[in-house]
Amino acid sequence: LEAELLGEVKSDRYVAITRELAELNPLIDAVKLYRAARTELADTEAMLADAGTDPEMRSLAEAELETLQARIGDLEQQIRIALLPKDAMDDRNVMLEIRAGTGGDEASLFAGDLFRMYERFAALQGWKVEVISASEGTVGGYKEIIAEVQGRGAFAKLKFESGVHRVQRVPDTETQGRIHTSAATVAVLPEVEDVDVDIKDTDLRIETMRAGGAGGQHVNKTESAIRIT
Repeated sequence: LEAELLGEVKSDRYVAITRELAELNPLIDAVKLYRAARTELADTEAMLADAGTDPEMRSLAEAELETLQARIGDLEQQIRIALLPKDAMDDRNVMLEIRAGTGGDEASLFAGDLFRMYERFAALQGWKVEVISASEGTVGGYKEIIAEVQGRGAFAKLKFESGVHRVQRVPDTETQGRIHTSAATVAVLPEVEDVDVDIKDTDLRIETMRAGGAGGQHVNKTESAIRIT
């Protein structure tokens, strides 16, 4: 793929290659780290097997051996996860919708807390968040907020957030210290990609006819209406 990318490729193929490489990069990086760790492990084991190894070096090698074995186990798990089949929608951008539920003003505050939580998570992932529309609560937060989350893997990491979220706490609006239960609903939808539709002329049926309605003699004498099916 990298060799093909260096050659002359059409724009649509270029986009497809870069997307595929981006999907493969986690697996490629994990495999490289795994091979390096295996090499280090072999060198450490050879040092321990050498009877002439200095006692201090042997002690360091034994500690390094445990670290390497743990690292290799983690990398093997990463490789297994990277090889799992992916949802075709996983790399899509996301439309995120949060609505305050039961709980009055406290529900609006909770919806605002949820949005800020997702916003900060997106920033840690290197994603971009753009607010599409928002209806603010009377004491803060949001009655409803809709945002677009743009970034690789956004839907994969957010899709299980859909549903009703509840919180029990003493709200800022409570003066007597009572615990309230509030709820907010979260909807996570993958962004629909543009689809190029190729319609052949032979698939079209074009008919001309006289228009109806007002227009006098022009309507009666000319076929000014066109129907395409």
